[in-house]
Amino acid sequence: MREVPKVCAEVYNDPAELEEIALKKLKEGHLKDGLKLLLRAAKGYEDFGENERAAKLYMNFGKILLKRTGDLNKSRPSLLKSAYLYLDLIDRLISRVEIDQDVLDEYCLNVLEIFLTLNDEKNLQKYGSQFAALYEDLGETFMGAGDLREAIKAYESAFVYFKLLGDERYKKIAEKLVSVYGERAEEKLTKKDYEGAAEAFERVAVYTRYLFGYDSHYMEMMDTAARNFESASKLAYSEGDLSKTTTLLVRAEYAYLLAGNFKRAKLIGVNTARMLNQVIRTFMGEKDFKKASEKLIELSEALIGIGKIEDFVEPYKKALETFSSIKYRARVRIALLKYLAASEKDEYLLDGMDIAEYYLRRNRDYQALELSESLLEKSQKIDRIRKALHGAEGVY
Repeated sequence: MREVPKVCAEVYNDPAELEEIALKKLKEGHLKDGLKLLLRAAKGYEDFGENERAAKLYMNFGKILLKRTGDLNKSRPSLLKSAYLYLDLIDRLISRVEIDQDVLDEYCLNVLEIFLTLNDEKNLQKYGSQFAALYEDLGETFMGAGDLREAIKAYESAFVYFKLLGDERYKKIAEKLVSVYGERAEEKLTKKDYEGAAEAFERVAVYTRYLFGYDSHYMEMMDTAARNFESASKLAYSEGDLSKTTTLLVRAEYAYLLAGNFKRAKLIGVNTARMLNQVIRTFMGEKDFKKASEKLIELSEALIGIGKIEDFVEPYKKALETFSSIKYRARVRIALLKYLAASEKDEYLLDGMDIAEYYLRRNRDYQALELSESLLEKSQKIDRIRKALHGAEGVY
């Protein structure tokens, strides 16, 4: 534990201790005392120069206060304080020789989430544009250094920010991503890494669609991804790894679905569902409930992919009862969106789904859930299914 300076010791306790007590109070339902201590902890961290922890607590304080009171004006000061602390952290981070993109992602997304919560369109546009340009520059730097993995990561963030802002520069980034993912796909194929190749072709397809629409280019690339996922699944099966086999087959099923090859998607989905039931029984027998719940989610996805919409609810409910998570809820919604988008070639749903999957890759599970839920709410065609989905989650 840090040594508390004497000048501060008489004024307040160590902020880590205050934070721990605050969270305990909030958990016990003592909102007023908990929030007061949380704010003191945030100020304490700030005084010690621990701005990252301070920013996080100011943000949490504002969110909790907003949720409990519904008064944005009361939450505004702490949320703004958090945003500007994160902006300072971003400035410091990008001045370093080596930049941790995972940390940068967290800071940037937190800033935008705060301004979105505050309905501050001016700052949302301002900083969203700055972050997009920053990530584009980072992508160029990493490409110049020959670091393809980090370049892709940076370009993907730039793409999402430009797309969310409605800035046409997203198309230029999409072209770069098609190129770099194409290079990766060929490299993986040369090494007979079919899973890696499949993932790369899948991303080529995604960004190709933003350039040419839901046409033959997109469908051809998605079909190529599907075939490589199948090849990878056969290799996993030959090695006796049924768990990995089913994961790869579900991915193949959805790639075929988006490629418009519904017959192949259905065949794979039916066979995978049978295999998944076997895998689930094995994990349940071993009392490995986390892995069992993961496979129950895959079973839900497999059933959605073959149009067994009503049937996915039972394994989904069982998954949440076994090992619940926000990520699972987002994944099932994204599966529904893919099924609808493929059935109707709905690019609006695919656009939203792509961003939701970006959030999942960046460990922003709650944002992915919120976005996918809002997209489903706009689709009146599955109102009955959405009710069943909420019923499985215990929301009526």
